[in-house]
This record gives sequence, C-alpha cells and structure tokens, in this order.
Amino acid sequence: MFYIFTGDGKGKTTAALGQALRAIGDGKKVLMIQFIKGPWLSGEDESCKRLAPDFELRKRGKGFVGILNDTLPRKDHEDAAQDALAELARETESGAWHIVIADEINNALDLNLIAEDDAARLVDIAVTKKIDLIFTGRGAKQKFIDRADLVSEVHDVKHPFYEGKKARRGIEY
Repeated sequence: MFYIFTGDGKGKTTAALGQALRAIGDGKKVLMIQFIKGPWLSGEDESCKRLAPDFELRKRGKGFVGILNDTLPRKDHEDAAQDALAELARETESGAWHIVIADEINNALDLNLIAEDDAARLVDIAVTKKIDLIFTGRGAKQKFIDRADLVSEVHDVKHPFYEGKKARRGIEY
C-alpha cells in the first residue's frame, strides 16, 4: 500500500513511526529516510537504535530550507534531497525492506527540491516490489493523493507553540 500522512498539524512523522512500530512487532523490516530534517538529535534517533536491525533511520536532509537561520545555499538542500530520493529508490528496489518511509518528502516536493516524476518512480518501484511506502510532510501533491491507498490529514487545532511554549525533547522532537 501507498500511504500519505500530510497536513499542517503535528503528528505526521509520529504516525509513520507508529506504523513502523506495528510492522516491526509483526517481524517486518522498516527503513525511514528523512528529507529536510537536519543533523540535530531527536527522540527517534535514539529509539531506532533499540529497534535495530529491524528499523533503520537515515537522516539525509540539511535542515529546514530558508527558515530558522538556514544559511546553506539552496543547491545544498537540492543535492541532499535528490541524493535521499536516489538512496530510497535503491533501497526500495533491493527488496530488503517491508516498509520504506520517505519522511518529509512532501515538503521536498513542495519546495521543488526534487521532481514529482522522480518521486512517482519511487511509488512505481514500491508497487512493483510489493513494498509498503509512506510519504510524510505538509503539502502533499494532489498527484500523489490521487494515487495513494490511504491518506490521513493532520489538522492543527491547538499547539503550545502559539502560546509561546518551546518544543520539548522527546515530545515534539
């Protein structure tokens, strides 16, 4: 199946991780490659070590693009996203994984860091290999929504950030 977790609310990556946790409990192997998200540590970095070798997380992004004091040239972000997509395609083609998660790929598509046709080829590979594929991130493209088997949209109703509260390690990241 092809899943999409999208929307403006918190919880898209968390939903994908929940799906991964369920699959690992059933003896499946899961790979998550993160687009956009940079080198800073988050809770999933540590928990994935406990789930190895059945779960592997690879951070391939250079951080948020054009916001939060981003000083990298756009080309660096583009190269990182294109490399992440190529790696994800190779890993999907390998057949070594039951589920592959393209975390924040919707953002990479929305920012034109990668081409829609290249991401569509990843979907084709997953379908051919009978591998479950999960796309996460805001702004999912209609082309992919139409093709997906399951789409969940997370809406931002209320968030502590709007009250000036900072993100907490282990909860928001």
